[in-house]
Amino acid sequence: MKTHLLQRRDFLRQTAATAALAGLMPGKLSAASPQAPARALRLGAPAFAREDDPEELALAHRKLGYRAAYCPGVRLEDGARIQAIAAAFAKHDVVIAEVGRWCNLLDPDAEKRRQNLRTVTDGLALAEAIGARCCVDIAGSFNPDSWFGPHPDNFSPKFFDAAVENARKIIDAVKPRRARFCYEMMGWAMPDSPDRCLRMIRAVDRKGFGVHLDPCNLVNCPERFYRNTDLLNECFDKLGKWIVSCHAKDLVWDIEMNVHFREVGPGLGRLDYDTFLKRLARLPQEAPLMIEHLGKPEEYARARDHILAVGARCGLKFQ
Repeated sequence: MKTHLLQRRDFLRQTAATAALAGLMPGKLSAASPQAPARALRLGAPAFAREDDPEELALAHRKLGYRAAYCPGVRLEDGARIQAIAAAFAKHDVVIAEVGRWCNLLDPDAEKRRQNLRTVTDGLALAEAIGARCCVDIAGSFNPDSWFGPHPDNFSPKFFDAAVENARKIIDAVKPRRARFCYEMMGWAMPDSPDRCLRMIRAVDRKGFGVHLDPCNLVNCPERFYRNTDLLNECFDKLGKWIVSCHAKDLVWDIEMNVHFREVGPGLGRLDYDTFLKRLARLPQEAPLMIEHLGKPEEYARARDHILAVGARCGLKFQ
């Protein structure tokens, strides 16, 4: 393990110069303010283009009006391809917003936990090498059947302490200078609120720990659904200076005998995108907004057009 970490650090030093071309090193983070000057926003989504040619892929994002992207498929060991992707995306001013490593860091099976910890650690190393804003996962779940499913112990001190320990291990192994490691907030596992997320930031106590904001994930009750403007403002008020990337989607309430929220594309639900975009544009640091969980290119195009229209109505600009 020690040899592996030394090799990873050598690799990161060799690729740092290329990653810096993308201009992705966050500036000094300070408190978010709704009265701060608005910056131009970066919007991104899948480009539905070939991934084998980095130049072609970067241009495909630009042609769709995107200045942010999900990390293309690449192995941490493939240094030449990492450098080619970083250079091509920097050339066309497309920010790589995130490296997603969606696996269960708290899997009940010890061997799976070990493998998943290695997967996410390599994901943060890749984010650092390629110049992505962050590597993101959920904190995990004790559910034995679903890697992200509900479990009563997901709100226990045992869960919180294990999530903090995992974050520290991942960050300490990589020692990132630009990228951040983030836990995406969830409705049925910590961090499940801005306050719990703030508590986790303080407990992890690492500069390399950031916030990936997906406000729809926090809507787990009728009050949050109807008062999501308050929820958005609370997120930005309490967590703004740590936010490095965001997800864009929306929610509707399917009326049944129990509460059932369903994800839909931006503009098809009740999320207050006026407030979301206004607060995002006034962060002290640039945080890309990434559309997700849609199926077809035309669905992403509709979502993009809605977000651009809301931004124009609010007097905001997009890069």
